[in-house]
Formats: sequence, structure tokens, C-alpha cells
Amino acid sequence: MPEPLDAALTEVRALLLDPALTRAVAAGRRRGHRPTVVRAELRPVTLKAGPRLQIATSDGARPHTRNVAPGPEAAVAVDELLAEPFGNWHVETADATLQLRVTKSGEAQVHRAAATRPAATPSGNDRTKEYLLDPGDPIFAEIGGSAAKRRQVDAFLRALAATLPADLTGPLRVVDLGCGNAYLTFAAYRYLATRGLDVELIGVDVREDQRRRNTELAQRLGWADRVSFVAGTIAEAVVDPAPDLVLALHACDTATDEALARAVRWEARWVLAAPCCHHDLARQLRAQPTPAPYELLTRQGILRERFADVLTDALRAGLLRVHGYRAEVVEFVDSQHTPRNLLIRARRSGSTGDPRAAEYRELVDQWRVTPRLETLLAADEPPAVYDLGGNTL
Repeated sequence: MPEPLDAALTEVRALLLDPALTRAVAAGRRRGHRPTVVRAELRPVTLKAGPRLQIATSDGARPHTRNVAPGPEAAVAVDELLAEPFGNWHVETADATLQLRVTKSGEAQVHRAAATRPAATPSGNDRTKEYLLDPGDPIFAEIGGSAAKRRQVDAFLRALAATLPADLTGPLRVVDLGCGNAYLTFAAYRYLATRGLDVELIGVDVREDQRRRNTELAQRLGWADRVSFVAGTIAEAVVDPAPDLVLALHACDTATDEALARAVRWEARWVLAAPCCHHDLARQLRAQPTPAPYELLTRQGILRERFADVLTDALRAGLLRVHGYRAEVVEFVDSQHTPRNLLIRARRSGSTGDPRAAEYRELVDQWRVTPRLETLLAADEPPAVYDLGGNTL
């Protein structure tokens, strides 16, 4: 439930000046206002002169760091930051985590959680796996908190963290194509918000009942003005304006190609796609003889299916490179949790004409296949124009 902003900021102030503070981030902006800095991060440090509160700010071009002494000096510095019209505060102490977001109406939406104490392992080692999203976070009470789900959420968030720049600031618009029940959608929003980013996220799924369910969940979490859902196909759902980050997790067969094609059309800065069910090229491979000397790769059905999986994702990554992305295929989550464990991770570089485009074309021609992604992207390109001699102009 929304709370008075002044009271919530008073609570934030107490945590920022608490000796138990471990880290705090302020970022984003309130509606109609702009802070003098785009991001501020506070953390306790110990210097030769004694304990200090380190305050690192950025104006979007260059960082500035200062260390203030506990007491009146720290209080003045904290009050200056709290007076800035930041849209989000994320505060962590040894005992608690507080997430504050300023709504469009100027009220505070606050989430509070107790710090999770690591339990001792059977070997007596007190160090346990450190999750990017606290397993005790209230979000798991809504999306489910089984060990398997937490592992998959953490694996996905680590891939997301490795994709985005560590110093990313400013608004971030995200779309999750084929979001399903959206538990990774909500986890992505929660994680990005805890990084102090001003996030707006849209989930797309073809089923209207999923849209209603996910919208109700966003309302229960208090995120309805930042996380929304639309019903529609990946290829045609209305998403405006274009997103910075495109997610497509376990979209079936050529639905992954439709998601990648939309990301390219949008010129999205980052793309994360976890493919699922590679039937299209498998069907094409079955329909014609295998080129020599590769008959052994496709003679057995199980090997042909697995080869089709590899070929499909290799060609997808190759096409993304041709269209101005740096693309790689990495492991998404350990194969013991899901056999569909690959992730296509891409970052837009803006440069087209990848020198390995000829390799892509040679591979496609040799296997006599037509990747769905190629067809979708070719439909967006203007037709070639020829002179009277048949040469491309």
C-alpha cells in the first residue's frame, strides 16, 4: 500500500545513518523532476582516519566520490541526497532490506524484508551461495520459492547482470516476449530496481488469462505502474515506445525467431533469448539428403535432432552479428535443472556487415536450409534494385 513519502524518507534516513548499513543506491527520477545527479551509492568504508560513509555520485558523464565522517557531517550529506527527487531508493543493512519507489502521485511504495542469515553447511563452512535476489525477498511468496525456481531465477539474473553495463544509469525500458506466468519477468524487474534503475517493463503473452493473472500479481506487489502486460503474439503485440532490453525465455520453436526479429527491428540495445523446441530446421533436415561427408551426423534420429538444435542457434547468433550485434551462446542454467539450457546473449554494436557473413551464407547453402529468422529479417529489407545488366545497384 502507498505510504506518505516524508515518513518513508525519514525511515530511509535512519537506515542510511545506521552503523549496520552495508549499501544503498538512489537512482531514477520522480515525475516532473530531475535530480542533480543520476545515481548515488552509499557504503561504509574504513580508512586510516577511521570509519567513513562513502558517497559515490554520477552525473551521467563522470563519477565523484567523497568520504564523510559519521555524525553531523554524514547527516548533512544524507539530508542533501534525500532532498534530491530520486525515484528509487534501495537500502541494505545487516538486518534488513528496504526498497522505496516514488509513485506517479508522489507517494511511496515501500517493500521491507528481513536480512536472510546464512545457515551453516554440513561441513561447518558458514559461507553459502550468495543469490543476486535474496531468497527471503517477498517476491518469492508470490511467484513461488522452491529451491529449483530460486536457482533458475538466480542463473537468469546472473546472465542479465553480465549483459548490462555495471555503470548503467538512466531509464531502462524492457519487454519480455512470451512471458507466460512471468515469474522471471517479475524477478528481472525486482533485480533491476534494486540496482537503482528506473525500470519500465512490459510482458507479452498470447493468452488473455495470463495477462489478467500477471496484471493482478503486479497490483499485489505494488508495481502496476511500472510492470504491465499485454495479450498478443510475439510478432504483432503492440509495444511502444521501443524497448532497450528484449527478453524471450523459452519461446517455442520459431517464436524465438520472431522475438529476435522484433529486437532487431527495434534496434534494442540488449537481447537475452533462451530458445526452446527447435523443430523448424529439424523438419528441413529430414526433408532432403545430408551433404557429404556429414551423413553420420544425421543418420540417427536423436543425433539429427540434436544437430538441428546446434545448427539453429549457431545460425541465429550468426544472423544477429550480420545485423549489428555482438552475439554469443552461453549456458543459461545447469542441464540437470532443464535440458533447454542455452542462452543467446547479444549486445548491439551498431556496425553491420560482419566479416563472417560469408561463413553464415556458406553454412546455410551447404545444408540447404532457410532459417526462419532470415526470412523474417529479409521481409524488413527493401528489395534489391538491378541495372539493365542484372547487377545490384
